[in-house]
Amino acid sequence: MRRRDFMQKGALSGSFLAFGGLQSFAGAHLDLSQPENTFKLNYAPHIGMFEKSAGKDPIDQLMFMADQGFTAFEDNEMRNRPVELQEKMAQTMQKRGIEMGVFVAHTIYWTTPNLTSGNKALREEFLSEIKSSIEVAKRVNAKWVTVVPGFVDQTQNKEYQSAHVIESLKQASALLEPHGITMVLEPLNFYNHPGMFLSESPQAYHICKAVGSPSCKILYDIYHQQIQEGNLIPNIENSWDEIAYFQVGDNPGRKEPGTGEINFQNVFKFIHEKGYKGMVGMEHGNSIEGEKGEKAVIEAYLKADTY
Repeated sequence: MRRRDFMQKGALSGSFLAFGGLQSFAGAHLDLSQPENTFKLNYAPHIGMFEKSAGKDPIDQLMFMADQGFTAFEDNEMRNRPVELQEKMAQTMQKRGIEMGVFVAHTIYWTTPNLTSGNKALREEFLSEIKSSIEVAKRVNAKWVTVVPGFVDQTQNKEYQSAHVIESLKQASALLEPHGITMVLEPLNFYNHPGMFLSESPQAYHICKAVGSPSCKILYDIYHQQIQEGNLIPNIENSWDEIAYFQVGDNPGRKEPGTGEINFQNVFKFIHEKGYKGMVGMEHGNSIEGEKGEKAVIEAYLKADTY
């Protein structure tokens, strides 16, 4: 899939050829008044999703996303990127009308307890990283950051663990609220991430209600919750007032919509009709390699967005 395959014919094709092909066109960083596609929801690709079409430069990838009509972007690794690149990406997003989505705000403990343990040193580590992530969020104009409470503590009753997590999140919320930043808690499924404390939407809903802050909400990842609990639309409905962000991936395989069992047209229709104005993070791989696969991802979202 080359850039010109997505561009309008006629005058634009002549401009494309004048710039000498795909890579030169991406590097020219032209503002296009009319993107190739429009979507009802704010789908958010990530770095690497369109690398074969746009090249390795993150700025060129952002430009390509904007050209295709995407109005949002997310980057789990943003806080680890050089400040200079963060600033350049923020400038590009502002220029092209792309809103920054989530990045991971702290170190995730995949195999040992941290927030569940109640250990004060680990809590302070978490809060320190939240403080640092606030500065990153301000730099890249992010309103949401991802938080994962970590691994279960098998030496403690689950209710004690919940109390420890809630206390940590209350303290983090106090840091985030003055800046208008929301941490979104992501429940993870048992199959890909066995042993993680937060796994289901009702559990996340309960925790958010207990924290009681506009800066502590749910990241509802449709891929994870299809595996973990299913019953997607009723669970989204029941958790609605605490959901601030969606991510997607089809199951099985965690690829683009249409490659698995989830009826994304119905799910997207439901959240659109609920009035959802936030982001839908495209946190999945591509089912087909290369430019052909990247074109298939865009086509999959155009199809799923038709209802």
